[in-house]
Amino acid sequence: MLHCGAHNVTREQVIETKTPSPTDTWFPIAHNTLISRVEEALTTLNMRVVEQAHALTKEGNRYFGLLRVANCQKTAEDYAYVLGLRNAHDKAFTASLAVGASVFVCDNLSFSGEITIARKHTRFIEQDLPKLTGNAVGMLSNKWSVMNDRIAQYKQVMLADSTAHDFIIRAVDINACTLQQVPSILTEWRTPRHPEFGAEKSAWRLFNAFTEAAKESSLTLLPQRTIRLHGLMDNQVGFAAASMSDKIAEGTIETDAVVVNQ
Repeated sequence: MLHCGAHNVTREQVIETKTPSPTDTWFPIAHNTLISRVEEALTTLNMRVVEQAHALTKEGNRYFGLLRVANCQKTAEDYAYVLGLRNAHDKAFTASLAVGASVFVCDNLSFSGEITIARKHTRFIEQDLPKLTGNAVGMLSNKWSVMNDRIAQYKQVMLADSTAHDFIIRAVDINACTLQQVPSILTEWRTPRHPEFGAEKSAWRLFNAFTEAAKESSLTLLPQRTIRLHGLMDNQVGFAAASMSDKIAEGTIETDAVVVNQ
C-alpha cells in the first residue's frame, strides 16, 4: 500500500478525512460511510471482517482498503477471502468492491472480479447506498464459490516451461503484468521462494509467480491486472465459470445500479 504515494492509515484517520461539498450534479460518498455500509451488509449475510487495512492517496481524495472476510459458505486451507474497497473524492472513479483472495503462505493478493456500487455519485446516493451495497455484497458468496473452483483447477493443470513462457508474453500483451516484472515472474516460476509452490509446475504455481512479482507495483493497479490475469489463466486451463456474470467474455451485467466486471 505504500507504493505510488499512498500511505497506510488507521480507520480513525479515514473517518477524519474530509469529504468535499456536493455540487448540483455530484454528491461524493465519505470513505468511512462506504466502509460502514459494506460492513453492515457483510454482517447481514453472516460474514465478518477479521482483518482490515486502509490507504489514502492524492491528499486523502482516493481511498483503497482491504478487508479479510470469514464465515463464507466455504473456506480454503491455503488462502483467505479478501474484499478490496475503493472510493474517490476527485471523480477519478466510482465506489466499488474488488473480489479476491490472499494466499496465506506469501500474502499474495489477486482479484477475480469487480462490482461497481454506483455508476455516479448522484443526489440520492446516500439514501440508496444501503441497498446498493447490500446488492453488491449479496453477490460475493457466489463469486467466491466460483473462485474456489477456479483455484482448484489451477492446481490440477500442469504446464511445460515453453507454455509458461508463452503465457508470460501474452500476459504482458494484455497488461496483466509489466515488461519490467517479467524477470521476477520467470525467477518465481523456475525457483519459487516458497516451497509450497515448488513441488509441481502447475498453473497455480505460475499464477503465484505473477502475484509475487506484483508486490513491486501499486496496489491500486492490482485489481484490474489480476482480473485480466485470471481471464487469461482461465482460458489456458479451460476453466469456465458456472455463471454468465463470472465469464470475462460476457463483459458487463447491470442489476439495480450494481455493475459486475469479470
